Amino acid sequence: MVVFSLLMMVFLTASCASTPKEDKLQKARAHYQLGVSYLNDNNIQPAFVEFQKALELNPDDKETLNAIGVIYLLKLEDYAKAVEFLQKALRVDKNYSEAWNNLGVAYERMGKYNEAIEAYKTALQNTFYRNPEKALNNLGRVYYRIRRYDDAVEAYKEAIKRVSDFPLPYYGLALCYNAAGKYGNAATALRKALEVDPAYRGDKERAIKDLKERKLLLKPGEEKDMDDLLEIMNY
Repeated sequence: MVVFSLLMMVFLTASCASTPKEDKLQKARAHYQLGVSYLNDNNIQPAFVEFQKALELNPDDKETLNAIGVIYLLKLEDYAKAVEFLQKALRVDKNYSEAWNNLGVAYERMGKYNEAIEAYKTALQNTFYRNPEKALNNLGRVYYRIRRYDDAVEAYKEAIKRVSDFPLPYYGLALCYNAAGKYGNAATALRKALEVDPAYRGDKERAIKDLKERKLLLKPGEEKDMDDLLEIMNY
């Protein structure tokens, strides 16, 4: 019995000990999670450093590659580098819808609208994608940019079917209807957007003030949507 007990102790000790590879992956995950925490607090540089440390330990982690791509995309506005890292994430997992959606945003900001449309549609092909409303809203926005208003309206409505209190597609619908001369529909869609938007909760005056302030921060050529929304407020 003593011999058996000793053998069991040796077995349990061996089975509980992590391998060097497992230890490396655990450290990589810790760096990744710390990077996410920094990113959520908008501390970009420390987030970037933590993601790079995670990538050194685990070069094939799709979430780390996607996170670095997001920093290049949304924070550093280096769209070519964003595409590079997002494509690396997709080489690891071709069904990684978050990366496809982010890749679509990168292409959209580069003015590559056809590539953006294909990226968003690919994201939506994955039935396990947890946030399809994001890709649908983005798809609607691209269709709006290229004046395919019927397709944009369809995409926005599909986004709302998935998450009924998601405000962005309502704003998109308002812009589409306004561009198509359907001013009553535009006003209805914008009222709904303001109702479900937690920033306003139906407060039209607060929304007007906020949109005017946000317009001042936009780059040249990006003001038209704000102007159109402010115009719709008067309907």
